[in-house]
Amino acid sequence: MPGVDHCLQEAMAIPGAVGASIVDYTTGFPVATTGAAPNSDHEAAAAGTADVVQAANSRSLYVSALPHDLLEDLIITTAGGYHLLRMLRTDFDSRLVLYVWLDRVQGNLAVARRRMQKLADELVAS
Repeated sequence: MPGVDHCLQEAMAIPGAVGASIVDYTTGFPVATTGAAPNSDHEAAAAGTADVVQAANSRSLYVSALPHDLLEDLIITTAGGYHLLRMLRTDFDSRLVLYVWLDRVQGNLAVARRRMQKLADELVAS
């Protein structure tokens, strides 16, 4: 899947990117990974990503009352970094998420979020 490889390569070009992956959040399976992962474990990071997305999707607190107002991004901040999750919306099956881990000092949250939006749109279009 050259689209996935290119997407992750571009994700790692985001200033401050430490690692990136595409995760099936229904299973917690890492479809593709690159760079580092929290605790050096891509599989555990993917499972954690799936848990966070499922929790946000299933809780009425985070569900909008507006029709077709779907979850786009989740951002988790820590003392040392940012963890950005971007939903990949497709016509056939929207169960993938783009995950990027940014170093807090070197990364720019706004820039990363915009770049991830563009990458997600390009990946879905390919």
